[in-house]
Amino acid sequence: MRVFIDTNVLVSAVATRGLCADVLREVLVSHQLVVSVPLIAELKNILRTKIGVPQEIISDLVEVLTQDSILSKSTQLTNIEIKDTDDILILSTALNGNAELFVTGDKELLGLRKIQSMRIVSPRKFWETLKTQQMDEH
Repeated sequence: MRVFIDTNVLVSAVATRGLCADVLREVLVSHQLVVSVPLIAELKNILRTKIGVPQEIISDLVEVLTQDSILSKSTQLTNIEIKDTDDILILSTALNGNAELFVTGDKELLGLRKIQSMRIVSPRKFWETLKTQQMDEH
């Protein structure tokens, strides 16, 4: 499955051990991660300025995230009504990369639930869906 992980989930995955780290690990191992230049730029900026992650670690993370990922470009999305217009760019790159799932902790984006064929889910919902699918397979 093609999965786009929003910046807030990636930052949480780096900053803490927990659900977001598990979600990132699962996507890297078992799914196709969709990334974009705006996502990587935002991630690098937040890790450096707000969390103080050393540049070497940021570079290593970016390499891991982009290594086997689908790099998507943005497209024009005009029919989405949200307050944070920067999120429209991120959503457009996810759609352009044919992501089936957009994993985010952003309440406004979660309220959209779906854009075209892409579902928008929380890290918890992604994890619960995964576990349910694994149980159905056994």
